[in-house]
Amino acid sequence: MVEPTKFEEAAEEKAMSLPQEFWLFLKENKKWWLLPIVIVLAGIAILSVFASGSAAPFIYTIF
Repeated sequence: MVEPTKFEEAAEEKAMSLPQEFWLFLKENKKWWLLPIVIVLAGIAILSVFASGSAAPFIYTIF
């Protein structure tokens, strides 16, 4: 019987989600300066989604 290679073992592992993979990237590469940028971009994306929907009158009163 042939023993599986590292490549085959990696192929059998469960795939990580995008947030898990991003968190692992930040931890291993010490790129903590990326976290505030991603948070701000996510906040802008959420606001733009709400601004195009029925919550628009409430969001416009904030600004």
